[in-house]
Amino acid sequence: MRAVFGLVLIVGVALAGGAVMMAKNYISAYQSELARERAASAQVVPTVPVLVATKPLKYGEQLTQEHIRIVRWPQDAIPEGSFTEVEALFPAGSEDRKRVVLRAMEKDEAILVQKITKPGEDAGITSRLGKGMRAFAIKVDVASGVSGFLRPGDRVDVYWTGRVRNGPETDITRLIQTNIELVAIDQRANGDSSGATIARTVTVTAKSEQVAALAQAQSTGRLSLALVGAEDDTVAAVVQVDQRMLLGLGELEAAPDVAAEKICTIRTRRGAEVVEIPIPCRN
Repeated sequence: MRAVFGLVLIVGVALAGGAVMMAKNYISAYQSELARERAASAQVVPTVPVLVATKPLKYGEQLTQEHIRIVRWPQDAIPEGSFTEVEALFPAGSEDRKRVVLRAMEKDEAILVQKITKPGEDAGITSRLGKGMRAFAIKVDVASGVSGFLRPGDRVDVYWTGRVRNGPETDITRLIQTNIELVAIDQRANGDSSGATIARTVTVTAKSEQVAALAQAQSTGRLSLALVGAEDDTVAAVVQVDQRMLLGLGELEAAPDVAAEKICTIRTRRGAEVVEIPIPCRN
């Protein structure tokens, strides 16, 4: 009987010790998991709401609330010009709150202020002109218009070729305007199209004094455009080339003055006639 009691006691102690060990392991695992969860929570990137497009949007399409939705965006990676509130995109209290798409957007792309018009504005050229800027049309052809590869939004340098009045009797080519922005090609202001289009006119945005210079240049010579690279921020220097410079002939030197031969004469009378007789000159 005592042996049975001792055996039961031993078994009970063993079971109690096993239960304690299991409880200890469970508590340790729980604490480890809780620590990992807290560490993961500390590494979560803070986000903010950003308005994105619910479908592809094309140039000239009217933007409505059906075309937008809110997504969470990393706070330190918000695109410049994005909207975080619907009220900012469609201001309350405005009778006509429509906005029009200026540049194509893909589905789930952030709505940017640069790609839409202001509330109530149309997608015309006037919405592309900054303060103090004017639109001016330049005649082009397949050669002067970079073979039709110009698109609205590109920037170009403008060269003038002509002959200066009361100047050298030769045509010259001179860089007259640099880094001028194009806002339309013919009647198209959409910069999202691809491929080449042979245009007859391009419309640029320029200040009033630049417009005057372009108008004078267009009426007195030929204008040619040179496309500026998208990442090019260099400032072009004064450039002028004429035919002699093109061929490497240098400046045209004036012929040296040839001293006229001095002739000395004497006058003598022969009857009623006075004649001049050449004689050697003496200094």
